Amino acid sequence: MRYYSNSISDRTNDHDEELERIMQRKMNEFSLRTKRNDSIEGNQSATTSPITLTDQNFNEMVGKHPLLIVDFWAPWCGPCRMVSPVITELSQELAGKAVFGKLNVDENPMIASTFGIQSIPTIAIFKNGKAVDGIIGAASKSHIMSKLSTHINNNSSTDINSSSSGIY
Repeated sequence: MRYYSNSISDRTNDHDEELERIMQRKMNEFSLRTKRNDSIEGNQSATTSPITLTDQNFNEMVGKHPLLIVDFWAPWCGPCRMVSPVITELSQELAGKAVFGKLNVDENPMIASTFGIQSIPTIAIFKNGKAVDGIIGAASKSHIMSKLSTHINNNSSTDINSSSSGIY
């Protein structure tokens, strides 16, 4: 019986040491993942899916992201549902160059009213906190991309298309 109990004790100690090694390895992996995620979050333009915009967070997000493309939409809108997957695709393809956001006009009437949104879908392009361009109505991926490319490729702080009223 004594041999058996020593054997169990030895095995338990071995398991404790092995468990300790596994826990340490997992903590190291977790630490690396956390550091990686922090660096991605630190680079705000690395967002790979559209962010949800509201009346409350809109101004903060426009100021936070140098190039923000906003999809003004509503769930009942058929053309909006056609454009939505394109916005999602572009947010993945242009991660690091632009950030995409979606604002439900029914749930956030203040911002929609501020920008005079009367037709949806409307895609507004905000550069350095200002509305510089936009597209009204459903548009193809290539059409949206052609509009965006001038703003993505033009890294200057001011834009020729910039105006003080409306989206354009």
